Amino acid sequence: MYHNDVFLLILFSVFVLAVIVQLFYYLYFYLVVYLHKTSLSEINREPVSIIICARNEEENLRHFLPAVLNQDYPDYEVIVINDCSEDNSYDILGQLLTKYPHLRISTVNKDPKFTHNKKFAQFIGIKAAKNDILLFTDADCKPESDKWLERMSSHFDEEKCFVLGYGGFLKNKGLLNKYIRYDSMTIAMQYLGMAIRGFPYMGVGRNLAYRRSVFFSNKGYGVHNHIISGDDDLFVNANATRYNTSVEFTSGTHTRSVPSSNINDWIKQKKRHLTTAPYYKLRDKILLMIEPLARSLFYLTFIILLLSNFLWPVVLAAFGLRMIIQIIVFTLVQKKLNEPGITIYSTIFDIFSPLINFIIFFSNRWNKPGKNKWK
Repeated sequence: MYHNDVFLLILFSVFVLAVIVQLFYYLYFYLVVYLHKTSLSEINREPVSIIICARNEEENLRHFLPAVLNQDYPDYEVIVINDCSEDNSYDILGQLLTKYPHLRISTVNKDPKFTHNKKFAQFIGIKAAKNDILLFTDADCKPESDKWLERMSSHFDEEKCFVLGYGGFLKNKGLLNKYIRYDSMTIAMQYLGMAIRGFPYMGVGRNLAYRRSVFFSNKGYGVHNHIISGDDDLFVNANATRYNTSVEFTSGTHTRSVPSSNINDWIKQKKRHLTTAPYYKLRDKILLMIEPLARSLFYLTFIILLLSNFLWPVVLAAFGLRMIIQIIVFTLVQKKLNEPGITIYSTIFDIFSPLINFIIFFSNRWNKPGKNKWK
């Protein structure tokens, strides 16, 4: 009996610690995404190069590229790297070229003797850019307004070299779509909140800007060039600091991407994204590991303590407090990032997402994606 009480007391201590860690992340890192206010004394009008890599994106280029080409900004170019496409992308781009003189096209032809990942296409676009400010998005993305370019570029000055934006997914029916949007929003809560607090560790290529001069002065993708993903997050992780990084996610500056329509495609995409995590700085890996670990311990110890009837009023009160804080923060950030309808689902997804990410992450150890897979 004595040993059982000691065991439960240890579990209770772990539970309390997990609650404290969870509340710290929610109130210090996540809530600041809602509270953050952007104040700019003047709008920067420096010329910008928007870079989009596309492979077999005929339909997406037709539907989404005009929104990029119609930005309300005086001086910018849009560079589309048509990378080994085998559909009608070239024809679509040719049609748009006659209407938009600021559109430029770089074509990479297929060569059976040379395979490459997305970083190569991205590098071609960066080399071709005329301007120092580079703004990146994907062919299956569209900005929410014609002020996207103006707001993203407005943060650059002599000190700021990186601007992190929010890239969400289009809202569709179904539970998978809700989970994809939840996953995207929680990742954004992490990287935007940590950047605001002075710990920038990643950005998303769907909505990211940095200076061309910074890219070349830091030898491009450098030691990460061989990794199939990471053209966005690893470059930010290696070079962004609290002093040279800003964030922009006010209304109209988000981008929306086409989400995976089936779970197999989403798992493949998620596996590719998670290949970069082992290459993060040690500080960032620790910060990113602590929260899901604390969350898993929180739910596990809660269930055991409740079933054991050990200090159940205190356990229930702590669980309720954490749940209330979670719902409030999710509701506020959901409004800020324009992600309606996922707060209630988040209470369920919150339980299982650490396990899902854990399984996908470690599945890469046994079934690694192809080295040169583009997307």
